[in-house]
Amino acid sequence: MHVDARELVAVTGDRFPVPDPERLVHLQFRRFAGCPVCNLHLRSVVQRHDEITAAGVREVVFFHSPADELRSYDLPFAVIADPGKRYYREFGVESSRRALLHPRTWGAIVRGSALTLRGKFRPPAARQEGGRLGLPADFLIAPGGEVLAHKYGEHAYDQWSVDELLTHARAAVPR
Repeated sequence: MHVDARELVAVTGDRFPVPDPERLVHLQFRRFAGCPVCNLHLRSVVQRHDEITAAGVREVVFFHSPADELRSYDLPFAVIADPGKRYYREFGVESSRRALLHPRTWGAIVRGSALTLRGKFRPPAARQEGGRLGLPADFLIAPGGEVLAHKYGEHAYDQWSVDELLTHARAAVPR
């Protein structure tokens, strides 16, 4: 799989190329702004962002929410609004009822929801135009555009951990 060169625009207005000519790019496809399951996962990415950057990886996270809903998040990486799911379709990222029904998702739903209720995460909007049943996906892209590794989640909390991302990044760097 190969990713054609493009310029993405983050919700902050910052523009950047994908693929990046100098480093790996990790594209994450999440669900919607305020998704408790997504927030739980992204907290681990934020906590280890310096480590990810030191491994030569630029983090880019897509949400199928409008930019206005995403701008208030203070995240140390690029956040892309894709309410029309253009990039989701391009990369084959799907939605499914099993996103929330899978038993491996239940613990993340409970933990993420509890943190939301305690005010640690911002709650989602009541209505999600892109739906609530999105599945996550991860892609690691080389400077030349080659997709070095990818994962299509089978449920809402089925994505690469930071350790898995770093393992893929280390494997991509020639010794």
